[in-house]
Amino acid sequence: MKILVVDNGGQWTHREWRVLRDLGVDTAIVPNTLGYDELDADGLVLSGGAPRVGEDTPKLGNSGEYLDKATIPILGICVGHQFMTLHFGGSAGPAEVAEFGKVELIVDDHDEILKSLPDRFQGWLSHNDETKILPENFIGLAHSKNCRYQAMRHETRPIFGVQFHPEVEHTEHGEDIFKNFIGVCKK
Repeated sequence: MKILVVDNGGQWTHREWRVLRDLGVDTAIVPNTLGYDELDADGLVLSGGAPRVGEDTPKLGNSGEYLDKATIPILGICVGHQFMTLHFGGSAGPAEVAEFGKVELIVDDHDEILKSLPDRFQGWLSHNDETKILPENFIGLAHSKNCRYQAMRHETRPIFGVQFHPEVEHTEHGEDIFKNFIGVCKK
């Protein structure tokens, strides 16, 4: 089992790698400039990052190619989630209320990525932008008081996005989210 973390310049990219490593997964951080054919993995994590989705999209490298070509599971975190929204035709942009720090997350659908989690838990957020309208063929899985789409998934492909940061210790059940993603990658 190998899951690669695609580096989109996030401050916590190394934490995503570390959680996967600590869960016994063969993992590495790779630049987002690698071509899809250069990736040899059972799953991908599109890391968070500093780019603003509406302004700095080129800084997300080949993330669009990965989304278009991959048959393996993909988990987008923060800007990875927002980029996924735009790439598939949804709307993402400046949040009415930017969220920083602890936020209560409310699960609407205990799908594969959120299975066995409580209906409400604390997540750690750090974003100015957010998903505003889901792309076609995506389902919202969780929300918060100020953000309608804290988590989403594609209806038929193993593609997931979360606005919050499951890799940081301040997010309750973050390790469980990674375990759930690993489970999807093993299918």
